[in-house]
Amino acid sequence: MASLEKIKMRHVRLRKRIVGTVERPRLAVRFSGKNIYAQVIDDVSGRTLAAATTTEKSLKGDASLRANCATAAVIGKLVAERSKSANVSKVVFDRGGFQYHGKVKALADAAREAGLEF
Repeated sequence: MASLEKIKMRHVRLRKRIVGTVERPRLAVRFSGKNIYAQVIDDVSGRTLAAATTTEKSLKGDASLRANCATAAVIGKLVAERSKSANVSKVVFDRGGFQYHGKVKALADAAREAGLEF
């Protein structure tokens, strides 16, 4: 079984029990080969409350930002700051089918240090 198929199966299995509510929205992360995406989503209303990604104009010019642990920490801190400004302090972490180590762990730890609770 290919790696992408395993990730998809894990994500489907996780999403059965992880749901973002008004009180605790879902912090969803996604990694491509070059970019990192993080969103805080209220699944009840279907709205994205805060988001951060490496494709933003403010971050795109920096050549050192790649899909690695250091960049994941920057994105985690940024999404936490934006969520706090949207009055969100508690979230449910959706690792998107990725295993909890490396970039996923770096993003989660940076978000926790910036003040998100999960």
